[in-house]
Amino acid sequence: MLKLIRLEWKKNRVGTYIRNAAIMTVILSLMLTAMAGELETAETVEAYGTDMINASVDLFMNMAYIIFTGVMLASFIVGAYEKRTMHLMFSYPINRKKILLSKMAAVWVFNVAAMVISKVFTFGMMLLARPFLGISAAGIAFGALSFWLDMLLGSAAMVSISYIALPVGLLMKSSKATIVTAVVITFLTQGNIGSATLANNMAFYGVLLVIAAWAVFLSLHRVEVRDLP
Repeated sequence: MLKLIRLEWKKNRVGTYIRNAAIMTVILSLMLTAMAGELETAETVEAYGTDMINASVDLFMNMAYIIFTGVMLASFIVGAYEKRTMHLMFSYPINRKKILLSKMAAVWVFNVAAMVISKVFTFGMMLLARPFLGISAAGIAFGALSFWLDMLLGSAAMVSISYIALPVGLLMKSSKATIVTAVVITFLTQGNIGSATLANNMAFYGVLLVIAAWAVFLSLHRVEVRDLP
């Protein structure tokens, strides 16, 4: 499986995605670092508590990587059906389900790793800028195991939820449909209507993860006999 994942990265020119993720990370890091000073005002702390910096980093990174994962799913998987290159892939002496699963895994591993690195980079920039912007480091606990576990599990959960978009794209045989669905998922999970938001509702995320697992199952179901366009 690892060889297949590396092959998918090479075939889909993963360097382009690394570059794009790096650019996105730098832009978000600069923006969030600039915002951090404002988030530490006495009024904000009194109204929302001391965890606004962590919440803001999570919000923007979640939004960015749900969509980024959708884009990669569209390119790695749905686009192959659109361009009819799946015929060639499925002609290899490898189980079709294993090929499709390796594509999913290639996207998942890349985005989870990229999201964790992006968050670490952003928090690192905030720590460096702390003397100049008056940012509190109370919530940036690099030395705490719970900090790293929360970051890793949160990143894995957000990337996994993005897979809800995959069967939509496969059903419609449309990369655009995959990306649009990812955008809808982003606003559903990270947006708010007035004062109402589902961003911190763990039960809601649990349901979405179950739906994501079902989406992966549907994408793999009957792939051995599924007619290709």
